[in-house]
Amino acid sequence: MIRPTLGFIGTGTLGSALARCLSTAGYRVTAVYNRSPEKAIRLASILGGDILAESPQAVADACELAFLTVPDDAIEPLCDSLVWRAAQTAESHGDSAPRAHARAVVHASGAASVDILSHAADAGAAVGVFHPLQTLACPEQAARNLAGSAFGIEASTDNLGETLDGMARALDGTPLRITGEKAIYHASAVMASNYVVTLLSLAAGLWRHLGLTSDEGLHALLPLVQGTLNNLEHVGLPDALTGPIARGDAGTVSRHLDVLHRIAPKLLPVYKELARHAIPIAQAKGSLDTAGARRLSEQLLAHGDETDANDNG
Repeated sequence: MIRPTLGFIGTGTLGSALARCLSTAGYRVTAVYNRSPEKAIRLASILGGDILAESPQAVADACELAFLTVPDDAIEPLCDSLVWRAAQTAESHGDSAPRAHARAVVHASGAASVDILSHAADAGAAVGVFHPLQTLACPEQAARNLAGSAFGIEASTDNLGETLDGMARALDGTPLRITGEKAIYHASAVMASNYVVTLLSLAAGLWRHLGLTSDEGLHALLPLVQGTLNNLEHVGLPDALTGPIARGDAGTVSRHLDVLHRIAPKLLPVYKELARHAIPIAQAKGSLDTAGARRLSEQLLAHGDETDANDNG
């Protein structure tokens, strides 16, 4: 498969990480642009070559596949502001050899569909989505995280779809063709990543009641989290579930409910809701029978959710 030349409009964390990783994987980046030029200059210096573009249009004109790696709300206005050319096919070249698209554009949003690139599609360009299902906190760490990730892919043409699938595989990743509502895919990703961070922030915050800081609590909890991830990877669901719900240990759950009610009442509803969702997982694992599940459910229902408005949990 012929690899298209690439351009990046937007060289923040996501754009820089994709450009660096795809360049390392053998793709040629021919143009980069960022509204704050320092980031584009830094990326250009890392990739090498005369690739710093003076405008977004210059990127679109200098590559075969343009990435719009800007904030989600800026993708559609940016696309609408540019002139796009029709994708070329083998027939338009007058030969039978497969060719990469001469003009294609993709965005990397997990929440938005390919529809926001309709202006480019109306001009005849191939349009798509290439979303890394990965947490990207800073360019350096993001570049390390991308390898082996899944990539949510949408494409308006088979050729572009195959090109994007090949990109995912070049990054040792898994291409995922997204159908149905894109918001479902993104909500799942947010729950699995962003809200894990939120949950750990709440869990680590409890350690101040033990005379330790949240940072100390987080440091102590991280090996536990890593062990849980290892279990998920190697034994999967539902077998990775451990702990009092999996064991049907109503006494321990009762102690948890009592102490949270006293010292962190705002966390009580969070704990109870997570416990409720853990019950059917424990049943599927086979470690919790019907009677035990009913006992735990009744226990969670009976315990009040009163909160102290002055307690920050």
